[in-house]
Amino acid sequence: MAEILESRYEACQRVILVCDNLSTHTKGAFYEAFEPERAFRLAQKLEIHYTPKHGSWLNIAENELSSMTRQCISKRRFGCIDRMRKETAAWATDNSKRQRTVDWQMKIDDARCKLKSLYPKI
Repeated sequence: MAEILESRYEACQRVILVCDNLSTHTKGAFYEAFEPERAFRLAQKLEIHYTPKHGSWLNIAENELSSMTRQCISKRRFGCIDRMRKETAAWATDNSKRQRTVDWQMKIDDARCKLKSLYPKI
């Protein structure tokens, strides 16, 4: 993250980062990795927006990667990277044709309670 903030986004005053709720995804992590001056400079530039703990698009992506690993990659050896790319592309194409959806098992009242921090304060 420091490399990206100090190179690609060096000229930006503020960088908005959307990430999951992993405990390491905090500004405090900069202070564990760098000297205080650099950590402070990086932390001041970053604005972190967290996805909901449950039901975020990251959960969907993790599910898809897990499915691809189990159904297409695991217990196989590929002779070259091109072969692996072709196999995973074929898996993804086939998987997309099925138009599967995610059925979140959360009721509206539960969502309002659990995700209350995301709702506007009126």
